[in-house]
Amino acid sequence: MKPIALITGASAGIGADLARVFAAHGHELVLVARREDRLNTLADEIAKSGRPRPVVLALDLGQRDAVASLAAELSGRGLEPAFVVNNAGFGLSGAAAVLDRSQQLGMIDLNIRALTELSLAFVESLARHRGGILNLASVAAFLPGPGMAVYYATKAYVLSFSEALHHELADGAIKVTALCPGPVQTEFQERAGLQLPSIARIFEIPAARVAEIGYDALMRNQRVAIAGLGNKLMVTLMRFIPNALLMRGVDVRTRN
Repeated sequence: MKPIALITGASAGIGADLARVFAAHGHELVLVARREDRLNTLADEIAKSGRPRPVVLALDLGQRDAVASLAAELSGRGLEPAFVVNNAGFGLSGAAAVLDRSQQLGMIDLNIRALTELSLAFVESLARHRGGILNLASVAAFLPGPGMAVYYATKAYVLSFSEALHHELADGAIKVTALCPGPVQTEFQERAGLQLPSIARIFEIPAARVAEIGYDALMRNQRVAIAGLGNKLMVTLMRFIPNALLMRGVDVRTRN
């Protein structure tokens, strides 16, 4: 079985840049997302750089049978993950009681259930190759988020789960890192219906830099990687501020 790096949500943004970083470090890739055309464009770009062309699998990981289908497809191609990068996810902006309930449950399916299943589905192959798992959390994981309540809660889960998994899988020589970026200019904001305040630009980091930070942290088996000095300082300060005050500042409903 050939070892590969499996990257979800690779059609744009941080996921696409993670694919570029992993390819640049010599990993052969399997790219997963819903938009096959975007994946093929990225795969062609990587192939033109002189790297092996990634395998492209168009899947909606929010579907209940998606991970089983993915595992079967990899096995049929003689591939097995040495690394799993769980980048697929989305957010929604608005009051939880007003937003479409099925969309919010779909967010939980993708951001939590699929990530959990993918983190656990390939443990044996990850151990064989002394590989690892990179899970995309967020600085949103460190506090409640009125106006994006379910999204913030999903990222809190990703952070907690990844930290515990880092401890549990250490004996099997499997690396686990939770990557926590702050604001990044990607399609995420448009899909979420989110308008960031001007002050958020202080904490913005390019997606390509976030990807580099995440890759380096995973290879060092760093438990949590907060991307950017500004975001690290912000998370540190949040520990000394009551949540009641923090929530007033992060409530996106006051800005939309």
